[in-house]
Amino acid sequence: MFWKILGVVALVWLALIVVGALVKALFPIVMISAVVFGLYLLYKALSGSKSTADKM
Repeated sequence: MFWKILGVVALVWLALIVVGALVKALFPIVMISAVVFGLYLLYKALSGSKSTADKM
């Protein structure tokens, strides 16, 4: 029983290490893409037509 609990704790610990490494590695990419997407939406909002009802 002790070894099962120790194995589960070790697996959870390794999973947290992997998830933490992925988050640390992907965070800059996610932030850059969020900024680019926000700038794109701002551009579309400011440069779009005066009325969106015309497109329907």
